[in-house]
Amino acid sequence: MAIPYSELPPERLLARLAHPYRAVRMVLDTDTFNEIDDQFAVIYAMRSPERVRVEAFYAAPFHNELSDGPKDGMEKSYRELEKIAGLLPEMAEVPRLRGSETYLPGADTPVDSEAARDLVARAMASPEDDPLYVVAIGAITNVASAILLEPRILERIVVVWLGGHALHWPDTREFNMDQDRYASRVVLDSGVPLVLIPCMGVSSHLATTLSEVRDYVRDRGPVGRYLYDTFERCSADHFAYSRVIWDISTIAYLANEDWTPSEIVPSPVLTEDGRWGGQDASRHPIRCVRYVHRDGVFRDLFGKLGRGET
Repeated sequence: MAIPYSELPPERLLARLAHPYRAVRMVLDTDTFNEIDDQFAVIYAMRSPERVRVEAFYAAPFHNELSDGPKDGMEKSYRELEKIAGLLPEMAEVPRLRGSETYLPGADTPVDSEAARDLVARAMASPEDDPLYVVAIGAITNVASAILLEPRILERIVVVWLGGHALHWPDTREFNMDQDRYASRVVLDSGVPLVLIPCMGVSSHLATTLSEVRDYVRDRGPVGRYLYDTFERCSADHFAYSRVIWDISTIAYLANEDWTPSEIVPSPVLTEDGRWGGQDASRHPIRCVRYVHRDGVFRDLFGKLGRGET
C-alpha cells in the first residue's frame, strides 16, 4: 500500500492552510508524561474555549529514560491525562484514549489503536467546510496511522504539529520527528493540510523560569499548583535556569496568529540521516511557523490559568 495522497484542489488546500480566525474543533495528540510542556499545553487548550473546542485527547507513544518503550510511554501518558482530568473539571467529560503501542513498522503500515480509530471516526463525521484540527505534540504515529487506515480523512482534517527543527537548522533530529520517521514522512508526503511548528529556532523562544511560574502560575488553583510542582521537579538547580515549554506553541498558533508568524512553503523532504532535504517547489504547500513571540503567548497562558479558580 502506497502512502495516500490528498486530492484536495490547490485552492482548497491553501484555504485550509489559512488561519481559521474562529473557534475550531480539535483533538490533542500528546505524549503527556514525556516532558513538562505537554501538561501546560493540555491545560492551555482547555482554558481557551473561545478558540479551541477540545473533542478528545490521544495518548502518544514515546521512548526515553522515562519509559521502557513506546507502549510504556503511551500508557504513562494516558495515566497523566487521567491525572490532569482529576484536577480540571471541564476536562472530565472529554474522552481520553490510548494510542499506538508501537511506532509504524513501515512506511505504509498503520498501527491500529483506539486513538487512530477515534480520529478516523471524528474526521469522517466532519463537514467538508468544518475540518477537524488535529493538534499533535508528540511522535506523529497515531495521526499517520489514521491516515493510512482511512485516506479520505486527508480531505477533512488540518494537522498542527510541533515537529522537527527550523528549515535552516543543520539537522532535524528532533524528538517528536526522530522517534517515528516513517510516520513523519507519511504526514509530510501525504498532502494533508499541515501547519508545521519547528522546535529549535522557533518554539525554542518559549522559555520560562521557576520564578515566573511561582509568581503567575503556582497560586492559580489546583492546576496551577500541579504545573508549578511539575516545573520545580524538572531540575535540581534552578539558578539561572530556564525551561522551554515547547508544546504550547500549537495552542498559541490557534489562539492568535500574530504570536506565530508563518509562511507558505513546499513541504520539506525528510532525509534518511535526519535532515531537511531542501525545498522542492514541485511539492505541495504547507504552512511553517518561523518565529514565536513568547511574551504574548505566556501572557495569554498565565491569564487563562486563573479561569474558574477561586
